[in-house]
Amino acid sequence: MKDRLISIVIPMHNEEGNVKLVYAETKGVCEEISRTKGYDYEIIFVNDGSTDNTLSLLKGIKAEDEKVRILNMDRNRGEASALSAGFANAKGQFIFTMDGDGQNDPKYFLEFLEYLERGYKVVTGYRLKRKEPLITRKIPSFVANRIIALVTGLKVRDNGCSLKGYVAEIPKRYQIPKGYQRFLPALFGVKNEEVIEIPVLDRKRAWGKSHYGLKRTFEVIRDLLTFPFLKRAPFYEKFFKIWSFGHILLALFLLPFIVIKPNLLLFLLEGALLLGFVISRVIYKNLKRFNLAQREGVFKVEEL
Repeated sequence: MKDRLISIVIPMHNEEGNVKLVYAETKGVCEEISRTKGYDYEIIFVNDGSTDNTLSLLKGIKAEDEKVRILNMDRNRGEASALSAGFANAKGQFIFTMDGDGQNDPKYFLEFLEYLERGYKVVTGYRLKRKEPLITRKIPSFVANRIIALVTGLKVRDNGCSLKGYVAEIPKRYQIPKGYQRFLPALFGVKNEEVIEIPVLDRKRAWGKSHYGLKRTFEVIRDLLTFPFLKRAPFYEKFFKIWSFGHILLALFLLPFIVIKPNLLLFLLEGALLLGFVISRVIYKNLKRFNLAQREGVFKVEEL
């Protein structure tokens, strides 16, 4: 980790039409930060298994700019893995993130940096005037963010905004399993007083289509069941494995009594046991996935 160095991490997956725009804007902001604040910088593009011309365009940019780094994923692993790779390989004392689709405006990084210099651990944007469909994006996002804030206790209004800034040690704490990027920065264990939200203007995609859909809200709810148990994830993985089997064994034990002498109370108890089994099993599976990510990592990259 180097003082007076900032790292910009940008995951890219099939964004050939946005590569030049994203690079040009980010480069301009980094140069402004260098002039006004005296920081050196690196721009880290994480190519997440692109099948179009994204990688070749990035290589062309890197050939002309020594500040650009390319981390090439072995296959498409998703945004969580791409961010984990960027965080692990970033050298700066402050790390900033943005999407590679052109919707994020990197001009806010200068303001983000000023708040990090004041002592905040995390700066996160929340999007104003979002340029997305109401039914399939805005409403699911609103619901998901309220649920995330309720469960995690971190009062962040827009977890889905990729414009974020961190003191470098913060995002290096965990490997991020698939889907858990939706819980940043809460996943890293920061407190409300360590985080500040900055309003940012949303923009339309200049090129291409979104990689996200309506099912994201349901995935958020599924993964959030696990969140309260992450601090002692290895212990709770074993606990919920045993707990889920306990539910199903009790349900099987009750079954003959229901067949012999059906009644409402037994039916309700059987239903509760089966529901408990399903929920416990989901939590166990997610904890197992989280623990595996910490042991084995979630990315395989080579730097080009």
